[in-house]
Amino acid sequence: MEPQRTPVDQPKSLQVADDLRLQIERGDLAPGDALPTIADLSARWGYSVNVVRDAFELLKAQGLVSGGRGRPAKVRVPLRRIVRSSDRHQEEKDLVLLSEEERRGPGAAETLQLQFTATYEEIRADVALAEAFGIDEGAKLLQRIYETTDPATRQRQSWSVSYLPHDLISANPALLDSANEPWPGGTQHQLHTVGVEVVRVVDEVAATMPTTVDLKLWGMEKGVPLLKVRRISFDETGRVVEISDADYPADRTELRFTIPLAKW
Repeated sequence: MEPQRTPVDQPKSLQVADDLRLQIERGDLAPGDALPTIADLSARWGYSVNVVRDAFELLKAQGLVSGGRGRPAKVRVPLRRIVRSSDRHQEEKDLVLLSEEERRGPGAAETLQLQFTATYEEIRADVALAEAFGIDEGAKLLQRIYETTDPATRQRQSWSVSYLPHDLISANPALLDSANEPWPGGTQHQLHTVGVEVVRVVDEVAATMPTTVDLKLWGMEKGVPLLKVRRISFDETGRVVEISDADYPADRTELRFTIPLAKW
């Protein structure tokens, strides 16, 4: 589709922003290319430097430009995208019956030399979690927060929070101790140790704009949303056995869902 101008009566800042956006979308300005300086654009258009600054902010909000405020403004370079596929649920299940040595293969944290932390806390189910699990409000849950960070940049690479009904896993005290993380084979193997088999997983995806804290933690540019993914795991009786919430910056994440369809 041919790039188009914004179909409204344009204020001055939007005129400048649209002109630059069209150059980016047409490839006249490639990722990593420097944009004209504020002074140059101000002289070219005959507009004030404040108008041009506002244009740059519009471009940043669209995720097209990075830099500014003391750094040269450039066409934003797309980050390497990490694929999060629904196939991983079956892959994790396939690990359950393997030996510990086979389950203990290197994960992303080891492969990419990231710093991994797991924080466990016993909490009480609030109204929303009680409804999601189908349990009483105030029932005991094990909350587990997982995070990986890049030691070099101190930026977050992954983050999720998982909830397990305490009564479901208390038969195996090892499941209540964060010192056993990372657990070889993950949550499905943990549940297997207490006789629970996951037979269905539902992924719910939404998006939100990041807070200023999120922008800092993830090293995100303005204008990039956060994908919020809730994973709900069910056993063979239809009982919810785990709920996990994970955040993924949209500029470096591809969510891929494989959906087998029954034959006629």
